[in-house]
Amino acid sequence: MLKPECPHFSSGPCAKRPGFSLSALEGALLGRSHRAPASRARMAEVIERSRAILGMPADWRLGIVPASDTGAVEMALWSLLGPRGVDVLAWESFSAEWAHDITQALKLPDVRLLKAPYGKLPDLGAVDWARDCVFVWNGTTSGVRLVNGDWITADREGLAICDATSAAFAMDLPWDRLDVVTWSWQKVLGGEAAHGMLALSPRAVARLESHTPAWPLPKVFRLTKGGKLIEGIFRGDTINTPSMLCVEDALDGLRWAESVGGLKGLVARAEGNLKLVADWVSRSKWAEFLAEDPATRSCTSVCLRFRDLAPEHQAEIAQRMVTYLEAEGVALDAAHYRDAPPGLRLWCGATVEAADVAAVLPWLDAAWGAAKRG
Repeated sequence: MLKPECPHFSSGPCAKRPGFSLSALEGALLGRSHRAPASRARMAEVIERSRAILGMPADWRLGIVPASDTGAVEMALWSLLGPRGVDVLAWESFSAEWAHDITQALKLPDVRLLKAPYGKLPDLGAVDWARDCVFVWNGTTSGVRLVNGDWITADREGLAICDATSAAFAMDLPWDRLDVVTWSWQKVLGGEAAHGMLALSPRAVARLESHTPAWPLPKVFRLTKGGKLIEGIFRGDTINTPSMLCVEDALDGLRWAESVGGLKGLVARAEGNLKLVADWVSRSKWAEFLAEDPATRSCTSVCLRFRDLAPEHQAEIAQRMVTYLEAEGVALDAAHYRDAPPGLRLWCGATVEAADVAAVLPWLDAAWGAAKRG
């Protein structure tokens, strides 16, 4: 059988863009201060290219922040929450983590947790938009995504705080229905780790400038000074020292994104990869999507589970399959997330070539056969 040219199917850090080599980073400003004008200009370029590709409204702020998407989400939660009750949507591991932090770390008194098991979405109609709402756009560990933003009211009083780390650059985000959006470089564009992106609507900025949290904020979370937004964060200054090598890599990914048609091209690549998997699943005797509703199937973190396999055997079979796929060098890091139901998880975002997705699918069948034989 034909093997994928690139066997990288990890859901983070994700596959580098096609044709990537270290020569793309030769212009990195290594050994330079991140405060130097040239360094700040590179980071401002990351911000502006990201804004343009995503179609972000002109009155939104976008900044580079520490600690990947996790840092960006935590900055938003610790800085913005408190004035209103909070509805938290949880249907996979990371959304459950945000719920835990809101209830156990921040200890907010008025929190409603709207949950759904892996494979489903919560009741979106139950959200009260007089309250703030925290949610992921795409369930990276469940392969279940939101279909659109119609469930978010345009005249909401609360803030819509969205962790979009495995959705940004692969899915259309309804900016008019969102107030905070976060992501990291190491997802859809295959960037290197440790840096997050935080996007704020005017409503979110107004909350920051009018609300003082009841708890102390660590320096890396502080977005205001003297009751005003620290505008430098959204022009290329950073709270702590960034990696200029990672900045150069992010620019390389953004330029590649522009070369394939921007957001429209990126979405088409990811959706095309999902269709290849869906066509294969429709013929499979053993695999099915973890996402129960076809409309909610993720086009990035594609999660598969076993059809008609006794629960007590699923974890062992999954591990055998992952071991086989890695030994054959055809799919690396394709295991299900540790908290998710046993199965496989394939990253099918825009940096993954359709030919590699097509090539790996017969190997999944081979892995299944080898695992069943023991």
